[in-house]
Amino acid sequence: MRLEIPIGEHVIVLETGKLARQAGGAVLTRLEDTIVLATATRSVVPRRGVDFLPLSVDVEERMASAGKIPGGFIKREGRPSERAILTSRLTDRPLRPLFPKDYHYEIQVIGTVLGADQETPYDTVSMVGASAALALSDIPFDAPIGAVRVGRRPDGGFVLNPTYSQLAESDLDLVVAGTKEAITMVEAGANEVPEEVMVEGMLFAHEAVRAQAEAIEGWAAEYGKKKQEVFVDSEQDSLFLADLRERYLERVKDAIISPDRRGRHQTLDQLRAELTEEREPEEAEQIQAAISVLEKEAFRKLYLEDGKRTDLRALDEVRPTTAEVGIIPRVHGTGLFTRGETQVLTELALADLGLAQRLDTIEPQTLKRYMHHYNFPPYSTGETGRVGAPRRREIGHGALAERALVPVVPSEEVFPYAMRLVSDVLESNGSSSMASVCGSTLALMDGGVPIKAPVAGIAMGLVKEGNSYVILTDIQGLEDHLGDMDFKVAGTRDGITALQMDMKITGVSAELLREALAQAKKGRLEILETMRETISGPRTEVSEYAPRVEVLSIPTEKIGLLIGPGGKTINAMQEQFGVNISVEDDGTVYVAGTNGASVKEAAAAITGMTKDVEAGEIYTGKVVKTTNFGAFVELVPGRDGLLHISRLAPGRQRVERVEDVVSEGDRIKVRVLEIDKQKRISLEKVED
Repeated sequence: MRLEIPIGEHVIVLETGKLARQAGGAVLTRLEDTIVLATATRSVVPRRGVDFLPLSVDVEERMASAGKIPGGFIKREGRPSERAILTSRLTDRPLRPLFPKDYHYEIQVIGTVLGADQETPYDTVSMVGASAALALSDIPFDAPIGAVRVGRRPDGGFVLNPTYSQLAESDLDLVVAGTKEAITMVEAGANEVPEEVMVEGMLFAHEAVRAQAEAIEGWAAEYGKKKQEVFVDSEQDSLFLADLRERYLERVKDAIISPDRRGRHQTLDQLRAELTEEREPEEAEQIQAAISVLEKEAFRKLYLEDGKRTDLRALDEVRPTTAEVGIIPRVHGTGLFTRGETQVLTELALADLGLAQRLDTIEPQTLKRYMHHYNFPPYSTGETGRVGAPRRREIGHGALAERALVPVVPSEEVFPYAMRLVSDVLESNGSSSMASVCGSTLALMDGGVPIKAPVAGIAMGLVKEGNSYVILTDIQGLEDHLGDMDFKVAGTRDGITALQMDMKITGVSAELLREALAQAKKGRLEILETMRETISGPRTEVSEYAPRVEVLSIPTEKIGLLIGPGGKTINAMQEQFGVNISVEDDGTVYVAGTNGASVKEAAAAITGMTKDVEAGEIYTGKVVKTTNFGAFVELVPGRDGLLHISRLAPGRQRVERVEDVVSEGDRIKVRVLEIDKQKRISLEKVED
C-alpha cells in the first residue's frame, strides 16, 4: 500500500505491507532519495509498577545508506551519532503527549536510515514515518502528526523541506511538528531572525503539517489495524480523590507557594507522610498519586484564578540574575551565570584547527570547529545519581545551546581557532539550557573570541484552560513540569538565534505565540543588560595561556616540500620551534603554539621555505657542506647555494681555509647574488 503526499516542490512517499511485516506497524518513508524504515511495536502485557509512559524512540543510522564505511578499527556502527540522538528526541517530543493517560504498555519506535542522498535531511522523514507506523499499528494513539522543515530564500520567501545546499544559504532552519489541529513541537536555528518572521514560518509550516496528518489519518483508517482498547476504572478513584480534594486542596495550594524549591518539596513531603502514616501500601500509593493530582489542580487555580506564581514573582519577571567572568585561572575563558536557583559554569578551551572535531556520519558535514558540551550532575538538584557518559537530554541541551551561538561565532578566517565550551550545571531549578547559553556567551567574550553579538536565552511557560491563559517568563522546574508549554528562546538584541517549543495542549493561536515571543524578548533584553554590565564585549586579546595561531598560504605544489618524506620536515620544524603545524589541501597552513615568538619564527621559516628563491633575497641558512673552494648553504629544504671562499669575509678579504670562518651545522645569514640558467645559486655572506 502506498501513499503520496505533495509537500511544496517535493512529494513524501509512504509504503507499507512489504517490509518488517511482524512489527506492530511498519512504513518505508521516502523524500527524494532519503529513505527511512519506521516501525512501531508494543509489548504484549503492560509494564507493572510504573507511573509513566514507557516509550522509547531510537534512530539507527546505516553508514551504507550514504555509501560509506564506518571509521575506526571495528568498521561497524557503534553508539548513535549526535544527529541520530537529536533526531530520536525530535521524534519523541511531539509523539509522547498523544498516548492515553495511564497507558503502561512498552512502546518501541525505531527509525532505520536506509538511504541518505546527501541532499535531503532525514530527521523530518523519520518523524513522519514514525507517526504513520503508529497510526497503522494497534497502539492507542490520539492522532497522527506531520513534520516539515522550513528554510528561507535570500528574497525572504519560505521553502518547505529545503536541501542542505538551500539551508546553507538560509537564515532560518525551522522544524515544525503537529497534529491537524495545532503545532505541538518546534525546533529552530536562525541568524538573528525577527520574532514576526519566526511566527510566519511556523504558520506556513503548519499548513503542510496539517496536510500530512490528514493524509496519514485517512490512510490508517483504510489500512491500519484495529486499535487496542484501554479500560480505566476511575469511579472509585474519583470518589477517593474528591474527598481528598475537599479536605486538602487549599493546604496543597499553600504548600506550593514558596520562593525556595527545597522548602516547597519539604512541605509537600510532610503532607504525604502525614496522610500515608499507618496506611496499607496500596492505599498509601493511592494517596501519593492523589496528592500529585491535587498539586497540579492547586497550581492551575493559583495561576489562572489568583494570577500568582509559586515563587511570588510577577508573570513577566525574571529571577534575580548575576554574571561573572574570569573566575578560573589559566582557563582560556570562563563564565558563571546564576538565575534564581539555576547556576551554570562554562569554560572555554581554544586550540589550533587541527583539533577540530572530525565527524564520521551519514551527513555531508565532516568537520566541526565550534563545540558545546553540557553536563547535568545529580548534585545540581541536591540528589545522588549516575555519573558517566552524557544522556540524551544532556546531548540535546548542549546542541540547543551550541545552535544558539553558531550564528555569532567568527569564521576561521577571522579567528583561526577550534573552540570547545563545557557548561556544567551547578544548580538547577528550570531553564538550565538557556543559562548555559548565557554562560557560554560570557566565556567566549572573556576568552577574547570576537563574537558578532552577545546571546542570551530564556525559557517561557504557559498555563491555559479554555480562553483563559497566562504566559510565564523564566519558568522554574515546577512551572515546566505542571505547565502547558516549554518555550525556550535564545537570541541577540536584534533577533532569534535558536528556539525550541514543546506543547502539552492543542489550540495555541498565532496571537498567543506572538505574545509569548514578545514577552520572551523583553526578558532576553533584560538578561543581556545584566551580562553587558559584567563584560561589555569580547576582550581584545585571547588569554595569555591560549595558543597563538598564525595563518599563511603556500602554493599547493609546495605542500609536499613542507611535509617532507614521511612527515620528516614538518615534524622536525614542530620539534624545533615547539609548535603545531596543520596543512590544508588548499595550501592554508596553521601554526599554533603557546609561545607567540616561536609561532612567528616558525611561520617565517615556512614562508621562507616555500617561496621561490630570488636574487637579492637574504636568508638565514644552514651550512651543510664545506669544501676547499667554499661552503654549501641550505636556504630552504632542497635548495642549496654556494658561498664561495672569496665571499666569506667582509670586503672580500682573503680567507685561507673555509673552516676558519664556518663549519658544517652553522646557521649564517647570506644574500642570493645570482641564479644561473642551470638554477645554480651563488651567495655572499651578510654580517649580522
